[in-house]
Amino acid sequence: MEIAKVFNNNVISALQENGEELVIMGRGVGFKKKPGDKVDKSRIEKVFALKNKQTSDNFKMLLREVPLELVVIVEEIIDYARKNLSKKLNENIYVSLTDHINFAVERHQQGLEIKNVLFWEIKQLYKEEFNIGLKMLEQIKLKMGIDLPEDEAAFIAIHIVNAEMNEEIRTTMDITKFMQQIINIVKYHFGTEFEEDSLSYMRFITHLKFFAQRILKGIHYKENHDNLFDLIKEKHRESALCAEKIKLFVEKEYNHKLTSEEMLYLTVHIERVVNR
Repeated sequence: MEIAKVFNNNVISALQENGEELVIMGRGVGFKKKPGDKVDKSRIEKVFALKNKQTSDNFKMLLREVPLELVVIVEEIIDYARKNLSKKLNENIYVSLTDHINFAVERHQQGLEIKNVLFWEIKQLYKEEFNIGLKMLEQIKLKMGIDLPEDEAAFIAIHIVNAEMNEEIRTTMDITKFMQQIINIVKYHFGTEFEEDSLSYMRFITHLKFFAQRILKGIHYKENHDNLFDLIKEKHRESALCAEKIKLFVEKEYNHKLTSEEMLYLTVHIERVVNR
């Protein structure tokens, strides 16, 4: 492969025969090199092939500023997340997470720590992603000697969830807040705590994620199951009453009127999670 562009001593780009651009990282891989020179394969540590041009351009600019060891840690954690969550992640996470962690390290070194206002909600709702965040903090401490606060594990989790749902970070935070509000309504209505490791709870959380996305985007289910909802209300009266509380809350706080279809699914999921 030939070098297409040299960004610094540790970052270059190269074009493959099919015209696809690769971003290549490695200590000294760009040292005293110029476009047209052969890539020294012995110095390659990481190779990135980002399909979206804007994402690729942003990532290349970012790599000029971020320490090589930190980029390697972020890439390894993203790869770990893909494998362990078995979910497709938007490739923009390479930019957003790298940028966030680099800034977090800079802030930490200056003695400036930012608290995550949704720390407990994120820890509760996105357990797998939060644990991956903790793993990343361990790697940063082990390999760079930087001990970031646990709040950063929650920020990392949100970046991963954001990449899963293909949403903006602000939207993901709003979704998280909304989900916790709905969970609290159900908890208080039934006077119960959830078995958070149960399958029914995980299903409920999954339903709430998509429910929240629809509410915040103003998307409605079509009215198809009026008669079926009437039957469900008769069969699961307490869950239906709880769903009615949620309906009133959503109308008041989010100006969104729930259809009978949405009430049907909400009632069914509430029934499953409270009567596991």
